[in-house]
Amino acid sequence: MPSGNTVSRSLVLAVLVGFAAWVMFPMIWIAYSSLKADADIFRDTFSPPSPGHLRTENYAHAWTEARFGDYFLNSVLVTAGSVALIVGLGAMAAYALARFHHPAGRAVFWLFLAGLMIPAQLAVIPLFFEMRALGLLNSKLGLVLVYTANGLPFAIFILAGFFRSLPRSLYEAAVIDGCGEFAAFWRVLLPLAKPGLMTVAIFQFIGVWKEYFFAFMLTGGDTTHTARTLPLGLANLSITAQYHTDYGMLFAGLVLVTLPILALYLLLQRHIVKGISAGALKG
Repeated sequence: MPSGNTVSRSLVLAVLVGFAAWVMFPMIWIAYSSLKADADIFRDTFSPPSPGHLRTENYAHAWTEARFGDYFLNSVLVTAGSVALIVGLGAMAAYALARFHHPAGRAVFWLFLAGLMIPAQLAVIPLFFEMRALGLLNSKLGLVLVYTANGLPFAIFILAGFFRSLPRSLYEAAVIDGCGEFAAFWRVLLPLAKPGLMTVAIFQFIGVWKEYFFAFMLTGGDTTHTARTLPLGLANLSITAQYHTDYGMLFAGLVLVTLPILALYLLLQRHIVKGISAGALKG
């Protein structure tokens, strides 16, 4: 007779395997459907494509005809600029709020945290008019600034806990060795907060890369497509696919959007787990 622990472990394993299959199958289905013709998708919906009839041209059509190459470059520029500003400004602000005691410091910290509690979508109407007044509508710079402002509360919340956990003796030793305020931050304390920096960078990359709402509201009128990002390109592609039934190209576009996020997670999953665990212990 199997023991109770064995039965429990088998049941938990079965549930986890079932959940993994439930999550992964749609992704796998989209991946191999992107290599099929529309007729094959409708005729044999769940069957993988035959090796001799792989429609690799679906990716070429999505990249060129649907302008995914332009959208991909825009997403790379916007995401890289936003993540760099969020990590850089967030680290400096978190360090100042964690290390220096000022009567208004705690109020400023809670003001930043309000950005996590209040949905940013509530401010989209005044934000739209403000961006229009500044001439930043339909521009990559406008998107970068909005994403930076939207990501700073999360970055400050995570990094402030890391800087508070660092011993003050490290800062004092750096000052005794001749470091100024910025040098002590840059050379000594910032490298020690690397797990938090990696966590913030990864989560912000994923959030900015797949963001649709602000991209649609702030660049929806971009007729030249010079500022539109991949989520907008994918939405346009889905509309085109709806009328032309080019679902193979649509699935190819979905794969192109998902691959960078999946590759980033596979490469940096150790840092994600380490950063979250360290933040939970130090915050």
